[in-house]
Amino acid sequence: MTYIDTWTVKRSWPASCSNTHEATKDFMRKLKIVPPPVVANSAALARPSALANRHLISLHDLTPPEIDFLLKQAQGVKVNPARYRDALDDLTLAMIFEKPSLRNRVTFELAISQLGGRALYMGADEVELGKREAVKDVARNLSRLVDVIVARVRQHQTVLELAEHASVTVINGVSDFEHPCQALGDYLTLLERKGRLADVTLAWVGDGNNVAHSLIYGAARLGVHMRIATPAGHEPDRSVVADAKREGGDVVLMHDPLDAVVGADAVYTDVWTSIGFEDQADTRQETFRPYQVNAQLMRAAGPQALFMHCQPVHRGEEVTDEVMDSPRSLAYDQAENRLHMQKAILLALLP
Repeated sequence: MTYIDTWTVKRSWPASCSNTHEATKDFMRKLKIVPPPVVANSAALARPSALANRHLISLHDLTPPEIDFLLKQAQGVKVNPARYRDALDDLTLAMIFEKPSLRNRVTFELAISQLGGRALYMGADEVELGKREAVKDVARNLSRLVDVIVARVRQHQTVLELAEHASVTVINGVSDFEHPCQALGDYLTLLERKGRLADVTLAWVGDGNNVAHSLIYGAARLGVHMRIATPAGHEPDRSVVADAKREGGDVVLMHDPLDAVVGADAVYTDVWTSIGFEDQADTRQETFRPYQVNAQLMRAAGPQALFMHCQPVHRGEEVTDEVMDSPRSLAYDQAENRLHMQKAILLALLP
C-alpha cells in the first residue's frame, strides 16, 4: 500500500469513469492504494523550533514530537513534491562517504537537487578523514563553503567530531553505531502499511547492529514494541537498550528467532557482517545461520507479518530469495522512502 497524489490517480482514470468521487475510490481499491491522511492546512505544517540549524547524529537526539513532524513532513513531500521544488534553492550539500553506497548517495543527491539545491560528493580517497587532514579541519573548511554535511563513516567518533567542529548542520548518513536516516525512512514505510506505529510489534532477527540501535531509539519514542533475537554475544549495545527502557520503551532481547517473530507486524533483518566486523565474515556465517529469515520463519510470524531489510541484501544468507521477492517484502518501499525522508530531514534542519 502506498500514499499517492490524488492528481496522479486522476490522470490514470479509465476513460469510462464519469463520476469523479466513485472513480477515485474504485481505482484506488483496484490498486490497493491507501489515500494519504487528511492533514488540516498541511502546507503550514509547523516545524518544531528546536529542529532548525541542528545536527542529526542519533535518533536519541530527537523528541517524539520531532520524529512525528519528520514523518508528517515526509508524507507531505511524497504526496506533493512540486510544492517543495525550490524550498532549498541554491543551497549546497557536501557528502563525505568513507564507504561506497547506492541508496544513501542516490537519495541524498536526489533529495537536495529536487529541493532546488546541489550535492557535492567526496569519496574516501578524496578526503581521507583523519589521515590527509584532521577531521576538525575538514569540518571547519566545509563550514565556510557549504550549507550542510552528510557523512557516511566507518567510526561513529568521526561523525561526532565533524559535528563538534562544524558550524553548519551535520547529518549522520551512517556510522558503525547508528543509522538514523534509515530508521526514520523505515518507520515511514511501516506507518504507510500499518496505518499507525503505536503498539506495532517489530521483530529484529540477526545482528544487533547500527540499524538496530536506531530502530530501538525510534521505537521508544513512537510506542513500537521491539523483540530482538540475536546470537549470544551479538546483542545490541547495552547502553542503547538501557536508554530506551529508561524512557519507557518496550524492548525485549532473546536468542530464539521463532519466539521473536510470532505475532509480529514486521520481521526485520540485515546483513550478518556489519561495518567494522568485516574480518569476522567467515565465522559469522556459521554463527548466524539459524537466524536466516526464510519461509518457515515467516509462517511462524503469521500472515500479518511483513518483511523489512535496509539493503544491500546478501541473498541466501540473512534472507532467502523467496522472502525477499515475496509480496510481503517492503525492502524496495523502504529504499524509495529514503528519498522522501531525506527531503524531510533537509527541510527540517536547514533554515
